[in-house]
Amino acid sequence: MHKRHYRLQHMVERFPKRQYQSIGEFFDGYAANLAEAAASVDRSKLAAAEALLNQALERDAQIFACGNGGSAAISGHLACDCAKGTRVDTALRPRVVSLSSNVEIITAIANDIAFADIFAQQLSAIGRRGDVLIAISSSGNSENIVRALAWARKNGLDTIAMTGFDGGRAAALADVVLHVPAQNYGVIEDMHQSMMHVLAQFVRQVRMPSALVPERKF
Repeated sequence: MHKRHYRLQHMVERFPKRQYQSIGEFFDGYAANLAEAAASVDRSKLAAAEALLNQALERDAQIFACGNGGSAAISGHLACDCAKGTRVDTALRPRVVSLSSNVEIITAIANDIAFADIFAQQLSAIGRRGDVLIAISSSGNSENIVRALAWARKNGLDTIAMTGFDGGRAAALADVVLHVPAQNYGVIEDMHQSMMHVLAQFVRQVRMPSALVPERKF
């Protein structure tokens, strides 16, 4: 398992810092902030996350993802792209589950136990040593995300945290931290979504016959 080292990166400039009257100008400012956030992502951490996922795929481990709100959508999108997209022209058979996608289980746990346990409780039922958890939280401080990472750490799962702002508590619990040091929720979520796409598409294309890569849509 990877050692947990997390160092706060230089923070991307806050956006917006003033009121905009033109949506076109706002878009330009947002796009510039997004580009700065993309440039700030630690490529070595991306490589570490990709290596961890590759190892999981090679040993047929289960991969879990979780998040709240927009991060829940990214979690479900990850499961979709892995279950369908990565299999095109490859021998991959990834087993990816979004813990944010089963409203029946989520509401039962939230109602009968605690909302803070909606992910950790699911992991305690189906997670096994050697599986992987990808926890997505812009603040890094969502209690249900922190508890899921803590459970995974205690029970031998490898962990990846996608965080923003200052990284929060999640950054101290994950094996690999994909941190976006921005200060705008939309920018952070856009980058988390982009990193999710990059991971899923990279593991697909690296296993494809090289001649097919330029011929296929990604």
